[in-house]
Amino acid sequence: MFQVKTFNAIAQVGLDSFTNNYAVNQTDAADAYLIRSVDLHGATLPAALKVIARAGAGFNNIPLDLATANGTAVFNTPGSNANAVKELVITMLVAAARNVFAAAEYAGHNSGADISTRTEHDKTKFNGTELMGKTLAVIGVGHVGALVAHAASDMGMKVVGYDPYLSADDAWHIPTSTVRARTLAVALANADYVTVHVPKNEETTGMISTAELAMMRPDSVLLNFARGGIVDNKAVVHALDEGRLRQYLTDFGDDVILGRDDVVVTPHIGGSTLEAEANGAVQGAQTIMSFLETGNVNHSVNLPTLQVPFTTQYRLTLMHQNKPNMVGQIATMLAQRGINIEGMSNAARDDVAYSIIDVNQFTGAQDAELLGKLKQIDAVYRVRLLRRPEPQVI
Repeated sequence: MFQVKTFNAIAQVGLDSFTNNYAVNQTDAADAYLIRSVDLHGATLPAALKVIARAGAGFNNIPLDLATANGTAVFNTPGSNANAVKELVITMLVAAARNVFAAAEYAGHNSGADISTRTEHDKTKFNGTELMGKTLAVIGVGHVGALVAHAASDMGMKVVGYDPYLSADDAWHIPTSTVRARTLAVALANADYVTVHVPKNEETTGMISTAELAMMRPDSVLLNFARGGIVDNKAVVHALDEGRLRQYLTDFGDDVILGRDDVVVTPHIGGSTLEAEANGAVQGAQTIMSFLETGNVNHSVNLPTLQVPFTTQYRLTLMHQNKPNMVGQIATMLAQRGINIEGMSNAARDDVAYSIIDVNQFTGAQDAELLGKLKQIDAVYRVRLLRRPEPQVI
């Protein structure tokens, strides 16, 4: 029986995805965490914790170094809330173009017998522009960015995409009409609207700051519905004050940008739809079950992708440092015990490596002795012995 602990409110449909081999919230010493936005920095991770699944794309609330040292694989659920974020971004694009927020604020504070006359006179103050024919720069064209590019193209916008880390898989999802910019400066130069859709990390923190804002047109509008900190808010305020930026719309509050007519802040609602929460919960549950039962890795943020069909009776998985002769040491230990390797796969991601070893012959006596020896290798974070799952009968 695997133990799962949840944090935050996890959609019931996700919890219902777990099979009878799983118990939810029965112990703190869990095999798996299924979380959303809970901040695990400073938390003590139990030794039993093998996997953390984040129901959502962001994972900056998880201490990756601590998790890796604990032998804990960390996963996110990319794409689960992509449509929700896309719809909010398109909503904000339209609202910015048509001055919807200012117009609604005006209408909400005006009443009386002459309201029709005054509204007819004053409405010209809220004249907007149409999005058709305008240029949108999409910075980051992964799951969300590609959807935004499609929707903007459908509305007749000219879309320029910039993403130096664009994968071959992601490239298939970008509209053919999207012009790919070779540099960030080229993407920003002629854009009427700029929307940011990159993950937050050391490289992207402050990605849009003073220098980048200076590359943009003074009447342009900037949107950040990716992560707080990717846009330098102090630099944005300075640009707004100097008339070098028309408006800023973001999903991430900050005292620096509050109380301004040229800034619209929403309370981190990009992925807050019933559908997105359900998608993330189900995908997170499926990720946990796949990793615990097969050892396969996909969409991990601290391990390399490694997926191997589980066709043998047993499988050893090792999470370890990416050092020379690690695979050799492991294979030698098995050979010394007369264990024939049916298949062996290894992959690395920066300083972390992951190995899958498939075998058919494995005795009970060998279990404890071999696992103990493998765990004693200094560079090994975690060793697991898996038995091939029984086919489900319905």
